[in-house]
Amino acid sequence: MKKTVVLTLAAALLALFSCTPDSPRTISDFNFDWRFSLGDSQEYSQPGFDDSAWRSLHLPHDWSVEGDFSKDNPSTPGGGALPGGIGWYRKHFTAPADGRRVFVEFDGVFMNASVYVNGRHVGTRPYGYSSYSYDITDALKAGDNLIAVRCDNEDQPNSRWYAGCGIYRNVRMVCVDPVHVAYNGTYVTTPLVSAEEALVAVQVDVEAPSGVEFEVSNVVLDPAGRKVAGGSADTLRVLRPRLWTLSDPALYTLVTEVRSAGRLTDVYRTRFGIRSISFDKDHGFALNGEPMKMLGVCLHHDQGCLGSAVHRRALERQITILKGMGVNAIRTSHNPPAPELLDLCDEMGVMVMDEAFDMWRKRKTEFDYARFFDEWHEKDLSDFIRRDRNHPCVVIWSVGNEILEQWNSDSDDVKNLTAEQANLLMNFMSKLPKKDASDDNPNIRLTRHLVGIVKALDPTRPVSAGCNETDPSNNLLRSGAFDVYGFNYHLWDYDKCRDWYPDKPLFGSETVSALNSRGVYFQPSTNIEVLPEHWWETYETEHHQCTAYDACHAPWSSLHEESWTSIRDREYMFGTFIWTGFDYLGEPTPYSWPSRSSYFGIVDLAGFPKDQYWLYKSEWTDETVLHLFPHWNWSEGDLVDVWAYYNNADEVELFLNGRSLGRQSKTADVLHCNWQKVPFEPGEILAVSYKDGVEVARESRRTTGEPVGLRLTPDRSVIAADGYDLSYVTVEAVDADGLAVPTADAMLHFEVTGAGELVGIDNGNAADTLSLKGHDKALFSGKALAVVRSLRGDRGTATLSVSGYGTESTAVIRTK
Repeated sequence: MKKTVVLTLAAALLALFSCTPDSPRTISDFNFDWRFSLGDSQEYSQPGFDDSAWRSLHLPHDWSVEGDFSKDNPSTPGGGALPGGIGWYRKHFTAPADGRRVFVEFDGVFMNASVYVNGRHVGTRPYGYSSYSYDITDALKAGDNLIAVRCDNEDQPNSRWYAGCGIYRNVRMVCVDPVHVAYNGTYVTTPLVSAEEALVAVQVDVEAPSGVEFEVSNVVLDPAGRKVAGGSADTLRVLRPRLWTLSDPALYTLVTEVRSAGRLTDVYRTRFGIRSISFDKDHGFALNGEPMKMLGVCLHHDQGCLGSAVHRRALERQITILKGMGVNAIRTSHNPPAPELLDLCDEMGVMVMDEAFDMWRKRKTEFDYARFFDEWHEKDLSDFIRRDRNHPCVVIWSVGNEILEQWNSDSDDVKNLTAEQANLLMNFMSKLPKKDASDDNPNIRLTRHLVGIVKALDPTRPVSAGCNETDPSNNLLRSGAFDVYGFNYHLWDYDKCRDWYPDKPLFGSETVSALNSRGVYFQPSTNIEVLPEHWWETYETEHHQCTAYDACHAPWSSLHEESWTSIRDREYMFGTFIWTGFDYLGEPTPYSWPSRSSYFGIVDLAGFPKDQYWLYKSEWTDETVLHLFPHWNWSEGDLVDVWAYYNNADEVELFLNGRSLGRQSKTADVLHCNWQKVPFEPGEILAVSYKDGVEVARESRRTTGEPVGLRLTPDRSVIAADGYDLSYVTVEAVDADGLAVPTADAMLHFEVTGAGELVGIDNGNAADTLSLKGHDKALFSGKALAVVRSLRGDRGTATLSVSGYGTESTAVIRTK
């Protein structure tokens, strides 16, 4: 039986008490020693089935990215052009025999995951982004036990981007006393925050057998692990708190103890931050009373050549790269993220707009989540909020993205439906609370219902959605349920929205959608391309690339500079979330096959920044920036536009082989310098920035010779021998002088020997159809990437060998 415990408020300052003893709760890594096979048979759930011929692997695992790109895969290029299907996982294990309850926690399985223990079905969960826990105690037996997981991702397309397949997030086995804190069973808030003190409010959900009495107490540990508050009250006082900020993301720990009949039955740890957030219709957002813009990007969940399989180091690298350009916020598009992303954002000081769904009842693809929504949305949304509500990084909840219920349609009126469809609609509506006459509109009523679920579980954060209908006719906005209004694109409507919604804080929930290929420069740079209205039918070129200049965008969107200044210059717009921070698999706008990944990213799929990265770095950080492009490998007679992004200076001067081509300055609206139609001549272009006539910075580009070798640069030369840790190795072609050749495009061969394995290769080319899990990959705009993973328990060295241009180069990575 589950009991919710809200502890009694203490009137006096709470006394501190001793450290908690070792926990009776044990949490075990359940990722290793699985077997996997594609195919389907109910025999696979049975202990007696012989799986010795199956592949051995460890989780997280995405089988889809291991397949071949093909335009004929049912996922379509929009879904990444990779295979789906049905796959099974099996693991043998020994359960504890000490009377404790045994749970298996899944952070995410894509999708339609059915779990069996010793042949007994213990649960099915359709939504591939949900986290959940199963009590498997009653299915266990003495000695050897079997858990089997069936993943069904056969019906496609079911996503507008690449989703992946399999147990792609982490799994744990948790053993607890029958009297214990429930799964995601604590809720910590900070209703009062100041420099002098903070109040920490605590709610605890305890599961216990019927009739069993228990007591709950809590201790607060500061970031250094020292006790700063404790007791049995529901509100604890912390003196002189260290606040969670972007520059100092301090994290506290709540240690919850449960006792029954004088016996300690559970110790449960919850990490949280002490911080306050506020949103103002005129002045925007403030963290701990400090006004600031949310400088954000949208991110899909795949990790490029790793697919959707979660790797903490991959996420850490991604966030580090984004913070380097000034990002302080991430929108999880368009689904609950891996828990590790929020853990890292907590630790690294990045705010999060946490999103639940890409669709509600009205589908966007034939087999998407809309088919499960009626039955599962309450469970999925509630579990999502309970899982994430203790993270200080989460500052906005989003219940959806570009939801089709924004508009009315024939499917909303029973008169337009078949009798069966009408009955389904009326039955669904009858389960939703009704507020007033406007609730007769099913889309308004549904919006209020979803926001109500969120508010019941966490009233401390605003609820919003990404709306691509700005007009007041939007049903989601008409509902009056949202606290802050997020607009996807439509920057030309911002001032109208200010008039339409004068009492609401506003922000750009999705902006830009400019299109760029790293290192590809079409001349002239000022030939701005807006895709034709039916771009998916007509916008095809033989090169399948977009210029790297800020000169091409989708028809619903705008370029980087215009999009940013539209937010920057409006105090009432409290932030922006650019589409997207990184390129991602699937949705290869503006092309289709052989393109199979996006062109939207400020950083390409391999993690190499595009030129606009330095535009934002110059606008969003105080670091001195001077970024000169393009490269200087052209042909005689070429006329080349030369751009520079800069800050902390008044002007920039361009030199060609020592001759000045003049000085330029950016303006309030044009955030770069542009020397047009510079006649190419071999040698060097050099940019020098000046402040008050004094040189601030310089950067050059030189004409290189032909490639004669390769340079390998690991981002980390020492990694943990835990089977998880990664080293990202950048591969470049170099000339005889050791200069990287930016136009090199030769095919390379990759091998790893020793205490590591090659888990992915990439180059950032959205139209490259060679496998991301193979051994051969061409350089693209002079670069390629190899990802080396350690082997569990194998301490030594892993050697990456890359051959090309008639030579072989190596990088040695130590594992310890």
